[in-house]
Amino acid sequence: MARTIAKDHDQKREQILTRAAKIFADQGFDRASMTLLAKECGISKANIYHYYDSKDAILYDILETYLRELRDRICNVDFDGLGPEEKLRKAVREILFAYQGADDEHRVQISGMNALTDEQQKKLREYQLDMVNFIREILRELAPETLGADKIKLRGATMSVFGMLNWYYMWNTGAGTKAREDYANLVCTLTVHGIQKL
Repeated sequence: MARTIAKDHDQKREQILTRAAKIFADQGFDRASMTLLAKECGISKANIYHYYDSKDAILYDILETYLRELRDRICNVDFDGLGPEEKLRKAVREILFAYQGADDEHRVQISGMNALTDEQQKKLREYQLDMVNFIREILRELAPETLGADKIKLRGATMSVFGMLNWYYMWNTGAGTKAREDYANLVCTLTVHGIQKL
């Protein structure tokens, strides 16, 4: 007889992912074991295997959930009635707000992606590419005369925006909403005025 799914299955799964993200971020994916993960999650080793058959499966689920939800949040920002600069400011703010509270997942993304299969990495990079393309199109709209026909400058400007945002994550973990909003405005001002000088 098949085992029934507990009513709190999704909640427990989410708790496992949250705890595992912290462990992978703090100790590294290679040093974590299923025994340690079960202990830190407050469940038995047999119970954790009820949810995931390996720590590789946990790693993939952490990153797939994080990047998919991040992509969906960023790429579905409502731009109704906004001009290009306002779109950029709103999108950058949303990215920094989405990063808030996800420091462990972000660290695992940077350090753990290579532990996954090529097929899994490809799927996750597609989520990342969707976000990059989203910002790229805003920048192209912002400066069609300087970036519209120059793919190298457009790519450089796009990746510079993400570089500034990822720098903030590395050096300002735990920053609040006001600090993130202020930094989003700084990034956008630098970007807008920088593009104008190209």
